[in-house]
Order: sequence, then C-alpha cells, then structure tokens
Amino acid sequence: MQFNFAFDSSPFKTLIAFHKIIPSFEAAALSPVGFQANYARSLLEEISKYPELIEGVEKAEDLLRYEPIIKVLLADLFPSSLTHNEIKAITIPFHLYTFNHTARLEKILQDAGDHYEFSLRDISPDTYYILNCCVIISQYYGFKVDAMDAPLFLDIPDKNNIIHHYRVLFNADFIDVLPTEQAIDLSAEDITELVDNFSDIALWKSKFPEQSWILKGFSIMTLFDATIENAVSSFKSNLLREKSAIQMAEIESIFRSIYKINDLRIGLTSFEKVRDEYNLRLVEKQLYSHLLYDSTIEECESMLCSETLERMLSKDEYLVVPDIDKLPIADPKQAFFINKLKQQNVKSFIFVPLIEGDKVLGLLEMSSSRVRELNSVNANKLNFILPFIKDKVSKAFSETENQIEAVIQKEYTSIHPSVKWRFQEEAIHFLNDRAFGKDYALQEIVFDHVYPLYGQIDVQGSSESRNQAIRQDLINQSEELIALFTAVNQTQPLPLFEQKIFDLERNLTTLQHGLLTDTEQLMLDYFNQDIHPILENFRKNNTNSLATESIDRYFERINLSIGGFYEARQDYDNSITLINKKLVAVLDEKQVEAQQYFPHYYERYKTDGIEHNMYIGASIAPDRNFELYYLRNLRLWQLQVMCAMEQEFRQLQPSLPHLLEVTSLILVFATPISIRFRMDEKQFDIDGSYNVRYEIAKKRIDKAKIKGSTERITQKGKLVIVYSNVHEETEYLGYINLLQHKDLLTNEIEQFEVEDLQGLVGLKAIRVGFHFQEQ
Repeated sequence: MQFNFAFDSSPFKTLIAFHKIIPSFEAAALSPVGFQANYARSLLEEISKYPELIEGVEKAEDLLRYEPIIKVLLADLFPSSLTHNEIKAITIPFHLYTFNHTARLEKILQDAGDHYEFSLRDISPDTYYILNCCVIISQYYGFKVDAMDAPLFLDIPDKNNIIHHYRVLFNADFIDVLPTEQAIDLSAEDITELVDNFSDIALWKSKFPEQSWILKGFSIMTLFDATIENAVSSFKSNLLREKSAIQMAEIESIFRSIYKINDLRIGLTSFEKVRDEYNLRLVEKQLYSHLLYDSTIEECESMLCSETLERMLSKDEYLVVPDIDKLPIADPKQAFFINKLKQQNVKSFIFVPLIEGDKVLGLLEMSSSRVRELNSVNANKLNFILPFIKDKVSKAFSETENQIEAVIQKEYTSIHPSVKWRFQEEAIHFLNDRAFGKDYALQEIVFDHVYPLYGQIDVQGSSESRNQAIRQDLINQSEELIALFTAVNQTQPLPLFEQKIFDLERNLTTLQHGLLTDTEQLMLDYFNQDIHPILENFRKNNTNSLATESIDRYFERINLSIGGFYEARQDYDNSITLINKKLVAVLDEKQVEAQQYFPHYYERYKTDGIEHNMYIGASIAPDRNFELYYLRNLRLWQLQVMCAMEQEFRQLQPSLPHLLEVTSLILVFATPISIRFRMDEKQFDIDGSYNVRYEIAKKRIDKAKIKGSTERITQKGKLVIVYSNVHEETEYLGYINLLQHKDLLTNEIEQFEVEDLQGLVGLKAIRVGFHFQEQ
C-alpha cells in the first residue's frame, strides 16, 4: 500500500467502502451457472464477516488487516492476466492514497524510490478543494460543470531519474456522495455565484464546510504513459516559435473544441506598456481584435486605460465576465469599452493578459453570444494551453521589433544603402583595432565633390489651412455648448447657465473675426476648467434623460488628447497624411529605378508636403565610373517624378476630407559640394562655408517672390525650377521640351528673376504648368 495524503483539507468525510460492488456478486449468486453461483455465494458469505467494509472504514491504515479479502473482492476489476500491462490501483476517493496496485504500477513505484510521493501536477490545495466541491455540484445537484475536463498528470521518475509523465483517470462508479447534518443546502443562485467565482476559496468553503459531506466507496485510478504526448506538446511549443503567421482560424477551431462552443470568438490585441501608457503593436494584421473592432488606435489605447482592464493587467489575472450587463461601469472609458463589446453581440467574455516576466504582450480575448457560457470555472481550461499562445505572441513581437527597426532606419536615419559601404568600412577598422587591443577613434565620414539635387512638393498655405481648421473646431464646439446650455437652462433655470451662454456667445463673436496665437489654448482651458465640470455635475445629478443624453453626445465628440473638438483639424491632419503617404509612395517606388542608373544618396522628409535631397558623384560609388551624363539623367528623372507626383495628387485631391493645394519646386545647383555625416545629429549635412549657400537657398526659396512683384514664385498646378546660370537654363529648357512632347507639361513657359534674398542674389526661375491627364 502507498500512503500519500497530498491534500488534508476537503469538504468530504471519507468512508472507504465496498458496498457498491456487492450487487454484482448478489446477481452472480443467482446465476444458473453452478460454479459461478457457488463462487459468488462464498464471497458474499465471507464479506458478511466484515460489515465494516460495507458500512465504511474511516482510517486508511485500518485497511491493512483487510488486504486479503479486499484483493479477492477486486479480483474481477484487477485480472491477474493484465497485472503486468495495466497501471492501476484502488484509491481513497479523491486522495492519493493507493492500494491493490497492479504489478506494473508496483514496479514503477519501486523504481521511483521510497522518497517519491504522488503529486498531481499544477493542482494547488485550494484548487483541489474546489474540484471536490464541483463533484458535489455535478453528482448531487445535477448542475453540469466542466472543471474536471482538463487532463490530470503525475510526473514519476524512473530508476535513472528520468521523469515519465502519466495521464490520470479516476473511475468513480463505486462512489456515493451524501450530505451530513452540517451540509448546507444550496439554491440555484448559490451555485451560480460559485460558478462565477471559481478562485474565491473562502466562498467555496463557506458553501461547503470541511467534512460536511460524506464520500463513501472507492475509486479506480488508471495511469496512461503520456511521456510521448508531452514531448509532442513541447514540439508544438517549438513550432510556435518558428517564423509563421498566427492562423486565427486554426486557433479559434481549437478553442471551440476545448470549450464545446461552436461560435466561440477568439481575438488578440497586442500592445506594450511604455512608461505609463499602452501602445498598440499590430503584430499580425489578419488577427481579430475585440478592442480594435471599428475603433481607432487611439480609442483602443484609451480603452486599455479603463479601470477594469488596467486592474486586470496590473494584477496579471483573468477578466471573467459571465454576464456583460452586470459588469459595473466605473468610468467613461469603461462605458466605451462595454459598448464596443455589445456592438459585437458579446454576452459573456474572458480576457487574459499575456505577460512574460515584466513584459506586457497583449490580451487574449474570448467571447460568446450567450450569457454565462464563459465563466470563472471553464476559464481554467486556458491554463494548460496559454503558454503556447504566449510563445507565439512573443515571437511575433520579436519579428515586429525587426520591422520597426527597419522603419526607423528608413524614416529617421540617413544611412542609405548607397553609402552604407563606407560605414561598414569604418566599423571594420574599429573592430579590427579593438581585437588587437588598440584604441580607434571613429573617423568622420565625408563624401567630396558630389552634385546636389533638391525638390519639394509643399502644401500651399498650410499654416492658414491649419489655423482655419482649428478655428472651425472652436466655433463648432462653442455653438454646441451654447445650444447645450440653452437646453439645460430650460430644464433647470440657473443664473450661472445664463452667464455661461453669454460668455460663450462673446467668445464666438471673437472667433468670427479670426484666430490669435493664444486663442486656441485659452478657449480649451476655458472649456475644460469652467464649462465641463458644470456639465458633468449636471449629468450626474439630473434625471432628465434628454438633457443627459445631449451631454453624453457632446462628450463623445471630445478628443481626449486635446480636450476639445477635433473634427475639422482631423480632416486637415488626415488630408496631410494622405497626401504625404501618396507622394512618398511614388517617390520611393521611382527611386528604386533611379538607383539602377547610378548609385546615389537619397533622403526625403515629410513636413506639410515632401522634400527630397539627392547627391550623386564618384565618391559615393567609387567602384563605378562616374560621368556627368549620370547627373543629367538624374535631373531629367527628377523632373518626370515631380510630374508623376503632381498627377497622383490631382487624382487624390477630390477624395481629401479637407481641400488642399500643393506647389512644386526644384532647386538647381551646378557646383559640386561636400557632405559630412554629423555623429551628434546622426545625419548628413553640407560641409564647408561656401557650400552653406546651397543650404540657405533650400530653406528660403519656396517663400521667395518674383523680382519687382508681390507674386510668389510658386503656384498651384505649376512647377518652378530655380537656377543660377545660362547653362542650367539651356539644359532644363531642353528637358521641358521633351516633357511637353510627352504631354506631361503645358506649352506655356514663364521665365523671370527671383527677388534678392539674404545671402542669395542673381537667382532665376522657369515656371511651367503641369498637364494633368484624366485616369
């Protein structure tokens, strides 16, 4: 016999009894087969001498003196022909005290050694207590719970100390569950409360006091060697770490099988915590997300800061909501979060934080369209499969970090592939000297005698357009507040409300005349400090549903980051973003082709439009033979790309949420210059005092006017080319003639002098219209 009491605390008072096996012998005693009937009658006669085995033995140690008769009673359940094959034993119900081992189990325990004790994997005393209670709920009250569906394992070492993993099955056919006088009779509401609070051990013990129930009988424990199964599981874990996309359809299918819910919805929202904020990380674009459903990234990040989700993440615990309508609303962010789930027909859900160490990876989301189908009991099924999910998301995070690094390289640094070779050379010098114990000071990287090319497509009047959008938002918000206070004042007249209406109307009059530098901040401060507290107090303490609904709709329009309306400005910002995205796509795509002609340094910047710099020369590609026709070819290429970018803008313009125009400019500089990589700024800059003239020209030329006029040199729908000498003029007029022939430019050409600027005298310009083609 093996004595191992893993858990002392139990709702059961245990009686080891064999009463449920007696009916089978009584039936056999009536058999017409003589020897079978005689055998059964003799067993019944023998067992009648031990009434305590029928009524129940309380102490396990007392079974030792009954071992011979017990073995005879259980002979049919433990046939000797299978004793070397099956891994079986009799157990005290729901304790790991075992006896009547098969020969194979006895050999396994001998190999494990005298110090080995049975211990079910990942089952704490509290969990084991609750599982016992679930047996009572299921067998006595007939309330179906799936708490025991997760597999149970024993990890047993062999004589070589190699761990073998055994799946454990308990046959409870020979057990009765009976209440004592101390047992508490549970109502349906009590059982619902328990199912909704699986981890609340105090609640379970209050409903099922220790030893308040009798568990009478015995159970059969059967072990199956699952060492290979565990190895396969580890293999799956390794597969999840391989580079492969998360297939949500497959994951959803697995979860539906586990939970037996055919329309279970699985989602994943991946994010990281940076300081005190959550930043989304869209690791896989095809994944479903309950939080991102019909939401902006900003709204999703705001929901993560709601009280419920914040608490769940900080405590690293499951959020289990069996009935969404009963989840209390703690703040507006939570109200938005709950409403978002209801839009997806979510009635019950489980959210699981994915955290490895101190790194937040995201949320695993499960939802059902039925109340209580997901609850705190079946939430525990996640425990054994959650590591696989974490592994995969962690791997996806690593992959996105590489992608982010590539984006940073592309967007913010100046180490272009055309010049990367020079940085690699310098790094090799550094590493070689360090290997030999020498100090090496990284040398400045300079490219001499390179020809610059500069171009820009700029949003015309961007500052005025932005200010107009800000002004429009403030006007809209003021008008909305005037209407709101007028309605509130009719519901509950107060002099203060009249004062606020007067102040708002006065501010509105000021806005009608224009926008000063500090107007926006002053008005937003006024809204947030003087107006919003009044509305929030009224909404909290007033029962007028129409008024409170109007206030709710007003606050829904407030952008949390600025504290005011952000509609006209959002249209403006979105328009700038769309323009830049479209123009950058054209420029970057065409650049791939241009690099094939001759390698050259290229960089571009997003402002209110797109600027680009190119430098070409022998020092950038020393392994190539540089000729001036490569420069002329790149200049012609630049002109054609400017035409293509303007054409793309004209196609995009009608769909912009805010009407904008752009102007195009090219600056020609025939004199070769030097560029130097500034280690402090991590970018290339013009080298030498004379070359600074070129940098000054780039910064000032787009605001320049025609000499002797108030007219800007740049105009919408036209390309202006600024140059210095007649050779450049002749060269570019030739390019223009070609592009006119190709219907990219119009036939009208203007030529004029550019006004003198500080440090810039004698500049000239050619201006020609773009020929826009219908597509």
